[in-house]
Amino acid sequence: MTKIVVIGAGAVGASAAYRLSQAGADVTVLERSRAGAGTSGMSFAWTNAHRKPPKPYHDLNVAGMKTHAALRDEFGSTPWWHGGGNLEWTVEGERAAQRENVEQLRSWGYAAEWIDRAQALELEPDIDPGAIGDAPVAWFPDEGWLDPVVYAHAMLSAARRRHGASVVYGADVVDLILTGDRVGGVVLADGTRHEADVVVNCAGRWINDATREAGLHLPMAPTPGLLVFTPPVAAGLSRVVHSSVINARPDGAGRLMLHWDDVDPTLRLDTPVSPSMPEARDLTRRARLLFPSIGEVEPEAVRLGIRPIPGDKLSAVGPVPRVSGYYLAVTHSGVTLSPFLGVAVADEVVRGTVRPELASFRPARFFN
Repeated sequence: MTKIVVIGAGAVGASAAYRLSQAGADVTVLERSRAGAGTSGMSFAWTNAHRKPPKPYHDLNVAGMKTHAALRDEFGSTPWWHGGGNLEWTVEGERAAQRENVEQLRSWGYAAEWIDRAQALELEPDIDPGAIGDAPVAWFPDEGWLDPVVYAHAMLSAARRRHGASVVYGADVVDLILTGDRVGGVVLADGTRHEADVVVNCAGRWINDATREAGLHLPMAPTPGLLVFTPPVAAGLSRVVHSSVINARPDGAGRLMLHWDDVDPTLRLDTPVSPSMPEARDLTRRARLLFPSIGEVEPEAVRLGIRPIPGDKLSAVGPVPRVSGYYLAVTHSGVTLSPFLGVAVADEVVRGTVRPELASFRPARFFN
């Protein structure tokens, strides 16, 4: 039986652990903190293949969306995944780019259509009609959003209960066990060693913390993303909305999750955040423009997520050259891609089946 260590219990690591153990491997998941404590739990968590060129990357994300939907047949229900699609409208100066994107997506067979304001308000009646105005509204019915921590817990639970995987929390991986050019496991900060035939690193933005060998480090270009959460409010939002004033989605119990792209470039990776910061209060002000019924609401919570982006902005999935027994899976689109990557990683690591969908995304491109 192949012995595998998976580093990280976020969306990607949890999915990989489930599929690797399902494929017959002896899997141990090592997580520094708790399931979903990293980027997974601090993500807008929009499942989509939207504005994700080139075509192979778009296709990879479509595969992730389809695999999310297929989990319902396997698990009976998927309370962590929420469909409903995505509504999008923008300011006049950006509408040409929006039209170009919609036409490209449609040419690729992606579900994208135009609806009018009345149709948008049928879908989301609490939106202020004035916030849409005369803007054309794009509708992407196959998109949705994920509860990443609920999802990660479900995958880890299935890996443990159905297939005997082990999950160790408080396990801070600080180095690989290297014998020549062979990776034989990992070393924790407290000196504990976990031996393995293969190490699968799904640690996201912390992927390089797992080895002191600089020659095995993947170039990364992480970026911050500010998320603001309202308290429970009187707005019946049931899907993702990208509007001309704010991006929003439900976050359970009547709360809204808010994001605004223009804020992110003003932040550092270590910017301290709080509900009282001006940027957070501006996002709730913007939300009131979209949903007047929420009243004079203030931020309840703020999170700063750090996107785990490889240096060329594309996913890096596959074995690391120069050594054997070391496999990486890191991507900015982890929420969307995680269920597909779990299957693909198990195929390649346990079954020996090379997945052609990953050909453009091999870590080798950074090491040659």
